[in-house]
Amino acid sequence: MMGRGTLKKNRRQLEAEVSDAITRFEKEHMGRGPLETRTYIVEDMIIIRQKGALTRAEHSLVKSERNDRARELIKQVRIELMENGRPLLEDMIKVIMRRKIKSLHTDLSTVTGEKVIIFTLDRAPEME
Repeated sequence: MMGRGTLKKNRRQLEAEVSDAITRFEKEHMGRGPLETRTYIVEDMIIIRQKGALTRAEHSLVKSERNDRARELIKQVRIELMENGRPLLEDMIKVIMRRKIKSLHTDLSTVTGEKVIIFTLDRAPEME
């Protein structure tokens, strides 16, 4: 049950709020945001799909002759950056969803430039 004076948001409102927060986080913490961010709430999971997550420099590295090593380095750097900003990111999601974060999973495709972030919550959020 929601506290006094708080209105429940619908699924689309929550998804849009998460997308905006994640894009803002990427721009402020990572230095550049994705071209597109879409969020999907499925029961107690938040699935975020970003397109255009790679920088021009990262695209160039992937296309180089040493692309296997470059792909691994890009992924390692992105994981470290995400882990470094994880407390801030989890706090943002916690405030929006009004739920505790159980886990955070992320992966980046150096082939398509897509990135996925998945949060699992302690329980499904309340929505109208």
